[in-house]
Amino acid sequence: MSDAPPFTPPTWRQPDGTPLACRDKIKVLNENLDELRQMAQDALEDALVMGADEAQVRQTLRALVDSLANPYRKAAKS
Repeated sequence: MSDAPPFTPPTWRQPDGTPLACRDKIKVLNENLDELRQMAQDALEDALVMGADEAQVRQTLRALVDSLANPYRKAAKS
């Protein structure tokens, strides 16, 4: 088991900055984060056991998140 520091989910906000109020939505978002965190932790541990550079693995995980596409973004009007 890892000695990772605790992670506190954010206050989930709508695009206008107001907090989400629906408890079911907040629960799903927090559960998704828990799953992603565990998967990322497992991937980091696997990489370290196999001799990979920790800084590179962390950079790659950040780049992976940055590469995610928003399929709901409104297209710019021409």
